[in-house]
Amino acid sequence: MIRVILAEDQHVIRGALVALLGLEPDLEIVAAVDSGDAALSAALVHRPDVAVLDIDMPGARDGLATAAELRERLPGCRTLMLTGHGKPGHLRRALGAQVDGFLLKTAPPEDLVAGIRAVAAGQRVLDPSLAVTAWNLADNPLTPREADVLRLAASGADAAEIATRLFLGAGTVRNYLTAIVAKLNARNRTDAVRIASEAGWI
Repeated sequence: MIRVILAEDQHVIRGALVALLGLEPDLEIVAAVDSGDAALSAALVHRPDVAVLDIDMPGARDGLATAAELRERLPGCRTLMLTGHGKPGHLRRALGAQVDGFLLKTAPPEDLVAGIRAVAAGQRVLDPSLAVTAWNLADNPLTPREADVLRLAASGADAAEIATRLFLGAGTVRNYLTAIVAKLNARNRTDAVRIASEAGWI
């Protein structure tokens, strides 16, 4: 029996996935939650074989952050990422986080079931429609610190708040933002956030 936790913040989708996976005789859903934080807590309690995680979830941890922490704290738990967006940058980030599988939510149900079984068996699963695109995707031009700054800017923080949270000077933050806009060939900060988000860099 493969023990599975499912993390998906949309209630209808989560319920449908639980119902779908519950039909499989070799899969047991031990927890179904709506956030990365809840997924981590549930995993530490139930110690599943596979965590099926939505990439985009509310809270302090998105799916990729949850997968990375699971790898560190519960190495026996394999991770399969689900996303509704076929952004190649998401796939690149997922591979960087060493997840075991990556599927689109538009994949046929049998692909999800097969993916869970495959990652539980130690295999890697990759949505074929994104593999070539991800391979050809340009590397992230942002430094880790620039990504931190832009991530906070994307959340609505102004330069002073970013400076406080990252222990930087406000002028340094403004310099980072100027450099980010230039590196991404963006029109402004908002455009830089859009470009970096679509590429999966933040």
